[in-house]
Amino acid sequence: MALIAHLSDPHFGTEQLPVMQALQALLWQQAPHLLILSGDITQRARRSQFRHARAFVDSLNIPHRLVIPGNHDIPLFNLAARVLAPYRRHRHAFGQDLEPMYRDDQLLAITVNTTRAYRHEDGEVSPAQIKRVCEHLQQARPQQLRLVITHQPVYVTEQRDEGNLLHGYQAAVNAWAEAGADMILGGHIHLPFVIALHDKRPDIRRRIWAVQAGTAVSTRIRRNAGNSINLIRYQERHVPCMVERWDYAEAQQQFVQVSAEALNLEGTSS
Repeated sequence: MALIAHLSDPHFGTEQLPVMQALQALLWQQAPHLLILSGDITQRARRSQFRHARAFVDSLNIPHRLVIPGNHDIPLFNLAARVLAPYRRHRHAFGQDLEPMYRDDQLLAITVNTTRAYRHEDGEVSPAQIKRVCEHLQQARPQQLRLVITHQPVYVTEQRDEGNLLHGYQAAVNAWAEAGADMILGGHIHLPFVIALHDKRPDIRRRIWAVQAGTAVSTRIRRNAGNSINLIRYQERHVPCMVERWDYAEAQQQFVQVSAEALNLEGTSS
């Protein structure tokens, strides 16, 4: 079985030590094979924040990782750095590749850097990025679980979040679904949910889900959602893929499982 930890929006600089310790304990116990961190690693893209984030990620002892920047990971107040080298500190902490990819016999995970230095909060996906993802998806092996990872969401459940939708999301979702993606993982809005996009849009002809993670360890929680992460368990395509949501429970000072969605992937029985 493949086990993937999906974390987002830790916003180092606003992290909470008890939540970090509880998350460490959970992931040490669960021992996922792959970590996906879908952006907003830091609060203000400071060197110290990236350094602390990297140390925390290393402490989780997860063999493989995919880390992409969010809008908070580009300097906001240092205009020269924002224009001339917006990703320098991210690259120093997590490597030169802003769109890393992971594949093995069971998994294909493709990341997309949706941040833009000329945008403050909004994200964008370009036609070239859509095409690149499609090309990789079309080369997927039949038994692989196929994940695409962005920072900004391709679907929202609340009207107030509509302005946070990824620019170009409609074309991207259509193309990636057609090319074989099973899930699009994201963050940004600090609100966890799993939505069947094929049930929301009649123009999508293949099963594909939007899977959002909340903020992992930050104080920047929403009123109706605390700190949370997702664990994704995958065996084979004919077996439902499980997406578990784990929330931090302050009373117990640990993460507890609060939901589990069984997703029947394309090509399997309903």
